[in-house]
Amino acid sequence: MKSFTYTITDLQGIHARPAGLLVKEAKRFEARISLEKGEKKGDAKKIFNVMTLGAKQGDLLTVVLEGPDEEAAAQAMEAFLHKHL
Repeated sequence: MKSFTYTITDLQGIHARPAGLLVKEAKRFEARISLEKGEKKGDAKKIFNVMTLGAKQGDLLTVVLEGPDEEAAAQAMEAFLHKHL
């Protein structure tokens, strides 16, 4: 299992467009990928779960990855977050 944290820098937080792109990126991997914001937790491969986190600028996300390709998934997800959020 791997995990990392990321602080949302986008002024609009995770809104529909980046949420859709995030889900698309997460689905490329076999690993289970979950996002946690405070007490809320959601599957990064399901757009409804991502949107219900309500992540805004300045919020801290914890990304937890578990599975056969978790290392590659962690690198890709971290790069995605830095580029889009």
